[in-house]
Amino acid sequence: MFLKLKPSFYLLFLPLALWMLLFLVLPYTRVFIQSFYTIDDFGVLQPALSFDSYKRFFTKELYYFTLFKTFGLSAVVTAIALIVSIPLAYYIAFKATKNKTLLYTLIILPLWVSYIVRAYAWKIILGEEGILNSFLQFIGFIDSPISALLYSDLAVVIGMVHIYTPFVLMPIYTSFEQIPTSLVEASKDLGANRFITFFKVVLPLSLPGIITGGTFAFVLSLGDFLAPNLLGGSNTLFISNIFQNMFGTSNDKPLGSAIGIVLLVVVLFVLDMSSRAEKRYSSLNSDRT
Repeated sequence: MFLKLKPSFYLLFLPLALWMLLFLVLPYTRVFIQSFYTIDDFGVLQPALSFDSYKRFFTKELYYFTLFKTFGLSAVVTAIALIVSIPLAYYIAFKATKNKTLLYTLIILPLWVSYIVRAYAWKIILGEEGILNSFLQFIGFIDSPISALLYSDLAVVIGMVHIYTPFVLMPIYTSFEQIPTSLVEASKDLGANRFITFFKVVLPLSLPGIITGGTFAFVLSLGDFLAPNLLGGSNTLFISNIFQNMFGTSNDKPLGSAIGIVLLVVVLFVLDMSSRAEKRYSSLNSDRT
């Protein structure tokens, strides 16, 4: 049977393999090779085997400091998204008896709206003449608009949390839904209150989904360049913005390629660690259940 299905399997796999080759493997290979090139005095790429781009990245403070700052802000976005998503997913999965589908739909509804529209919406909300400043002035909480709300790290974090929270909530909610209700009821029958039941039963069993959601938020925010541009302006710089500028205004493609390869290695490392942790907790949970 397997041998008979094998040719059809390859036919089904062929489009995916071609897609991965054309739009993933070949572009990254080109970027990797280009990271060793040099630029002459006229700004023309010259094929070479030079590590100058990597040397500049790891020795110039602007580049590696921006990378560490990006890590920090992405970690903050991930932490806040998890703090928001876990209670919401728990309420929908275990407490909401009516309109559960409606509540879940309302939470993932922002995914139906364009990314740029959502980012610009926060510009309208956080601007000096925006909705938030106007409201605070109307109630007398402030006398003049707060300019620090927009074009700051705070604005970027707020925008990213709003954009990536649905990606965090979905796998967490799926993990909660897969927990047998008999385990929760057994915990309560043994005298555990809702907090002990959550931390001793629900949370450990949902760790694979939490890890997956946190990985989504961290990796997506790590490579985001639109939100820092629109909400952070010149005051907030992500490593992806430097990567973009190197291929645009600066026209330093070797350095931009080196930054892209470094970022790719970091993302692959995060995904590998996340996959290992998810498999570990999934196997532990299967043993427990």
